Amino acid sequence: MKYIETFREGERVTGIYLCKSRQSALTKAGKAYENLLFQDKTGTVDGKIWDPNSQGIEDFESMDYVDIVADVTSFQGQLQLNVKRARKVREGEYHPADYLPVSKKDIEKMYRELLGYVEGITNPYLSALLKDIFVNDREFVKAFKFNSAAKTVHHGFVGGLLEHTLSVTKLCGYYVQAYPMLNKDLLYAAAMCHDIGKVYELSPFPANDYTDEGQLLGHIVIGTEIVGERIRKIPGFPAKLANELKHCILSHHGELEYGSPKKPALLEAVALNFADNTDAHMQTMIEALEAAGDNQGWLGYNRLFESNIRKTGK
Repeated sequence: MKYIETFREGERVTGIYLCKSRQSALTKAGKAYENLLFQDKTGTVDGKIWDPNSQGIEDFESMDYVDIVADVTSFQGQLQLNVKRARKVREGEYHPADYLPVSKKDIEKMYRELLGYVEGITNPYLSALLKDIFVNDREFVKAFKFNSAAKTVHHGFVGGLLEHTLSVTKLCGYYVQAYPMLNKDLLYAAAMCHDIGKVYELSPFPANDYTDEGQLLGHIVIGTEIVGERIRKIPGFPAKLANELKHCILSHHGELEYGSPKKPALLEAVALNFADNTDAHMQTMIEALEAAGDNQGWLGYNRLFESNIRKTGK
């Protein structure tokens, strides 16, 4: 099969891809067409079926594996597929591992590095909490390593949640060195726990979609509840420290309009918000630029950056 990351404008591709979504739509002229999103382990690409009634288009649904013939085109700086033929394939015609986007970094190596931060915590209560979550709970650890950090925006791949968490923790390491007033153990604990709710907010791959719990509560509330439940099992855990840690999690998106129930009121909460925001924005830009392939021109308006973006000139 030809992987999505290798697609180039003007070529015709054939192969089996996971159809992440399929939605009917109408053109401005009232003509019916289909919006599609295809995925393999290297990424995703939008697709269109401009003639859904064509004999070459067989029945298939979202989350089906589909054998397609399509032309690679470009729209607003992004590649997309003009699908000419499509058929749902049977189990055994594809290898599931080819369709799960995976971190380019070694997952086990990243996890060992994260555990190094856990081992470096000197506060006995925070140490006990982190070991309970990241060492003792094998079921959680397995999901934490496998899950993504988002459905689409950034780190939307296997190992993405771990990669993002480690990056945020390492960024907090810089803040600890630059601003000695920071409570190191509190900030590291908050960094490692800030997105643990995403294990339950998003379903496992290949769906990687919002669960009922995720839709109703969101990862910030879920994560705060997890931390609160674990803390209550640790004898003598200081209430003040518990509230400070939960505040950092509750405020890590920084602004109410970005989903934070609280705005940062502690120095550690401010640092966590900046670290989380930095990694999310950098990874989002990197993924957008990588998706553009060899395109050195302007890529069109990006919602997160509220700007037209392009690669740096060579």
